[in-house]
Amino acid sequence: MMGTIYKRAVIDEILPYLNDIGIIVLHGARQVGKTSILSYLQEQLRNQGKIAYFIDLEDSRFVRILDGGIEAFRQLLREEGISVELGGKAFVFIDEIQYLANPSSFLKLLADHHGDIKLIVSGSSSFAIQSKFQDSLAGRTVDFTIFPLSFQEFLFFRDVPFPEGQPFTDKKNEELLALFREFVLCGGYPRVALMAETAKKERYLQQIIDTYVKKDIRDLAEVKDVDKFNRLLEVLASQSGQLLNIAELANTARIARATVERYLFILENTYILRLVRPFSRNLRAELFKLPKIFFYDTGLMQMLWLKGLPREVIGSVLETAVHSELAKRYGPEAVHYWRTQDKKEIDFILQVRDDILPIEVKMGFDQFNPSAIRYFNRHYNLDRYRVVALNGVADHTIRVYPWELERKMLSNLYGSGCPEKR
Repeated sequence: MMGTIYKRAVIDEILPYLNDIGIIVLHGARQVGKTSILSYLQEQLRNQGKIAYFIDLEDSRFVRILDGGIEAFRQLLREEGISVELGGKAFVFIDEIQYLANPSSFLKLLADHHGDIKLIVSGSSSFAIQSKFQDSLAGRTVDFTIFPLSFQEFLFFRDVPFPEGQPFTDKKNEELLALFREFVLCGGYPRVALMAETAKKERYLQQIIDTYVKKDIRDLAEVKDVDKFNRLLEVLASQSGQLLNIAELANTARIARATVERYLFILENTYILRLVRPFSRNLRAELFKLPKIFFYDTGLMQMLWLKGLPREVIGSVLETAVHSELAKRYGPEAVHYWRTQDKKEIDFILQVRDDILPIEVKMGFDQFNPSAIRYFNRHYNLDRYRVVALNGVADHTIRVYPWELERKMLSNLYGSGCPEKR
């Protein structure tokens, strides 16, 4: 039995699509809460008197039935007492769709010929799903990426009030600073957020690494030398927030470059990390072409790197956390970095539609040097930027605490409106 199921922010984005034609697909890493989201939606539908049935493909019996084809699937529904009246609809939730031998054919047939069934499915690896999607599902799915908790969701899970749209007292800011430091140190996996003891957090994160991260990647990449692969994960975690030179990485890990590239591709497509590309619009020769590497979860990253959760936040971990917050809110493709050949550098360039915002991340506001941002703004005809830090006094306009990023940037870029994530 599941305990309390918390409402994630993405649920409000999913709800408008429940009654539309098409399959809802949730992508995301293991243990980030996809199953809980499906269960929450199922409960909401049942409370409305609608038919909602849940299938967990971690149970191999269900895999065998669904691999048997549409008629076997419909027979399962009949045996479970699920009958749809003429003009009605049954909502069927399928967790871990990638376990099917041919999920694309299954989904396509249901979408095209069985309009009385609305599918909401999840998958833990876009690589595994894409490799099995042999038939085009274009126009048949609506996709949502599920990340670890954002800081606002972390506060909600911890029952900490966070009234938006108003200034906070110094007392409230001090409380939020302490909580954000905990959030950065331990990461945003939902179960970790609800654990009080550091030792339990570490044990659970290590379990995710051993059971899911290493196992999933080993299986997908057909890893032959496990020790070298584990060493590669450690090196990557230690480099979060840094430029990634694949040739140097291959030499360090003693793995062929082509193999490293394949591992990186799979790590990105299992939502463990992301390679952030440089921003460029007009200045051809200004940029390094190397990507930067960022893990999505700081707790997981530090367990891989340090074999435990530290007591103090350091700069690269804070930068990794800010990247993760931006990616969760605006989508990973909206976040870039910027660096010139003469080493002028800005941590993040947020680009949403035609709007651009430079963002610099420092441990303390007094460490900020404006020269790179002034250069960038002069060349791109901008007059705005943000400095994010934990230490020192924020002015709540230019110099902001991490939880103020979303509020202040949205009001600056969009007035009272919100950008569409997809």
